[in-house]
Parts: sequence; C-alpha cells; structure tokens
Amino acid sequence: MRARLGSRVKNAAETVAAMHARAQRDVGPHVRRISRMTAALGRPPFLVGVVVLVLSWIVLNLAAPLFGIAPADRPPFPWLQGALSLSALLMTTIVLITQNRQGRHIEQRARLDLQINLLAEQKITKLIELLEELRRDLPNVRNRVDSVADEMKEPVDPDAILSAIEKTLEPPRVSHPTHPKL
Repeated sequence: MRARLGSRVKNAAETVAAMHARAQRDVGPHVRRISRMTAALGRPPFLVGVVVLVLSWIVLNLAAPLFGIAPADRPPFPWLQGALSLSALLMTTIVLITQNRQGRHIEQRARLDLQINLLAEQKITKLIELLEELRRDLPNVRNRVDSVADEMKEPVDPDAILSAIEKTLEPPRVSHPTHPKL
C-alpha cells in the first residue's frame, strides 16, 4: 500500500514537472529572452545601474560648461527624459508579456488543482460512506444517527459552490435614499 501511495505521489510530481517542461519547450526563443530580461529588470543591480546612469548623465551635463565643453543635454534634460520614457515603455511591455505568459501557467495549474481537489473530494466522500456502512454493520458499535457524517457523504456540487462564491464577490448594492424635491 505504501509503495503504491509513493508511486502515486511520484506520478503526480512527474505530471506537474512534465506540464512545466512542456510549457518551457513550447516557448519560443524570443519569449525566453524576454523572460531573462524581466528577471534582470527585477533585480537590485539593475536599479543601482539606472540610478548611477541617470546621476552620471546629469553630473556630466552640468559639469561640461566648467570644462569649456558644450553639454549634450541642457537642463531640464529633454534627451534624458525621452530616453527614460522610452525605457519605461519598453520595460512595461516586457513585464506585461511575462505576466501574460505566467498568467496562462497559473490558469493551467489552477485547473489541475481544481481537478485534483474534486477527485479528492469524491474519494473522501466514498471513504465516509464506507466508514458509515462499516459502523452500521459492526455488531459491537452502537448504531446512531450522525447528521454531520450524513451531510459529508453527499457529494459537493461545484456549480452550487461557484454560485455561492460569485454571490460573496458581488459588491453590495447600495440603495440611495430619495431626496425631497425643494
């Protein structure tokens, strides 16, 4: 029994690993590059690099006249602002692409979790039914009514749960009192 359980856990882990490997395999090289860029953008060294670059740009352009050199970008630094705006647009797009891809993976995992949970619920319901049947059949166990066990024997209706969840997520309706006309 223990070996079969270990085998099932191993099979489930292999299934999840295969799902992840398939998702990685189906990704094109450009999406892989975007994922690596997103990972790099989210690290502290990138932030430090941006701050150093911006401060260097400002200092060099402010100090240029002191050395008799015409600054490439006079205050209020329109070239720097344009470069930062373009960088922000590109970074936002890169992050959104990565989030969309991750969202698809999260959706797949959520569906798999739901299927596993529904299957577990069916198994637990069956176990409760079998235990209750065994309890009734054993002569040395007194027969009694267990309303909780009876309720737990009933399979869960996923549609009813979804409906209840949707009702709790709906914003409360606010009634506006009527104001007397002046």
